[in-house]
Amino acid sequence: MPRFAANLTMMFNEHAFLDRFDAAADAGFEAVEFLFPYEATPEAVGARVARNKLTVALFNLPPGDWAAGERGLAALPERAAALDGLLDRALPYAEATGVRRLHLMAGIADAHDPRAQAAYRDAVAHHARRLAEHRLDLVLEPINGRDMPGYFLDDFGRAAQLIEDLGLPNLKLQFDLYHRQILHGDVTMALRAMIGRIGHVQVASVPSRHEPDGEELNWPFLFEELDRIGYAGFVGCEYRPRGKTVAGLGWFAPYRKA
Repeated sequence: MPRFAANLTMMFNEHAFLDRFDAAADAGFEAVEFLFPYEATPEAVGARVARNKLTVALFNLPPGDWAAGERGLAALPERAAALDGLLDRALPYAEATGVRRLHLMAGIADAHDPRAQAAYRDAVAHHARRLAEHRLDLVLEPINGRDMPGYFLDDFGRAAQLIEDLGLPNLKLQFDLYHRQILHGDVTMALRAMIGRIGHVQVASVPSRHEPDGEELNWPFLFEELDRIGYAGFVGCEYRPRGKTVAGLGWFAPYRKA
């Protein structure tokens, strides 16, 4: 049976960020994920994780200047010098929370630009090797251009090929079923083909990015498929609730921890 992680950036927004850990645990989640923890201290985040006995499934490395429109720096050759500082900023949070995987955002760049391609490949290899020193995985997530126009990594095949080419054991694919459906469709067959490279899975309904309980995809079938193909990790609930978070958790009832 799939194990779900509440995404605390999108869910439980009725509460301040640190209080969302308590709300997720109260709702029956055994794990959480979030985009960025950096507005709180590592100690404060770690304390909420510990007191609620939660697992942190994933969070993102710092994306650069989010308010200015940056969505990662890895594919931006002119920003290469800033990358190590961002990794150094994330590591204390990894230590405080016990997370085992971090996501590196590619940034807004032309996917066909050779300079961007080279910068991204180098950044991915460098970050994966550095994280391996801390026994952490690095995951890469293709993101659709409707949600994030101009995002460099917008193709699952290209992401999987890079992972294969680099051959680093801690480099994995972040397979968001929502982004896969919008970018390519054929979700089930892609899961089956890519399971050996998948390090994390996320879900949201298509096209509205709400609770995974309807619209284009057959969610009970896909959740059962994750079991059939042997996916043992957490499934991140990276969706925007239609209303109050708890009111929309009917889909989660069969999977809630006892």
